[in-house]
Amino acid sequence: MNAPAARHPAPRTHASIDLHIKETTQLFDSLDPCPFYERDLDAAAEEYILASSRELRHAPAAIVIHIDEAACGPEESLGLERAIRGHFQRRTEISGQELRDLLRRGWISLAIGLTFLVALLGISEFLGERMVPGAISMVLQEGLVIGGWVAMWRPLEIFLYDWWPIAGLRRTFALLSRLPIQVNRGRAGRPGRPERPGAPGQATLAATR
Repeated sequence: MNAPAARHPAPRTHASIDLHIKETTQLFDSLDPCPFYERDLDAAAEEYILASSRELRHAPAAIVIHIDEAACGPEESLGLERAIRGHFQRRTEISGQELRDLLRRGWISLAIGLTFLVALLGISEFLGERMVPGAISMVLQEGLVIGGWVAMWRPLEIFLYDWWPIAGLRRTFALLSRLPIQVNRGRAGRPGRPERPGAPGQATLAATR
């Protein structure tokens, strides 16, 4: 299967995310062993939908799929809608689990880091009381203090920086899983713009402006 070629559209205000593909199979991951309408979306299609949703000034109102091949029946369009929603629902759940796992590691790392910091501060204080003041004593004490604070780097990184990109991605997936999905079949339903040239058999994910 030829994977859809993701294009990153310029910022636009149109309130829908529009994709144009030649056939339904190009929308899904061909390596996924699940039944057809239970497969994950193709990585390029997912990337395009995510990029388009971020570039809209407002939350998108719908996802519109333009497919060149003729419809086989209303059940096929309904199956496609369910498959797209199901994909983003799964991605929402996976992102939520990733966020929970990250925060759990953060709390464990924080407990370990604090324990290590307190231990090294105690050792530093002990050496300060037992050793003769001098350069060696000062280097050992300062080194232990620095080592203790270095152990706090990972939990601080998690709680200050690592969690919010995952939380933002989860919110985006949740939004996409709730959007109405419209399927237009045949070339008559394509967006009103000329088709961009591409490789033979390659789908174009085109955004309407």
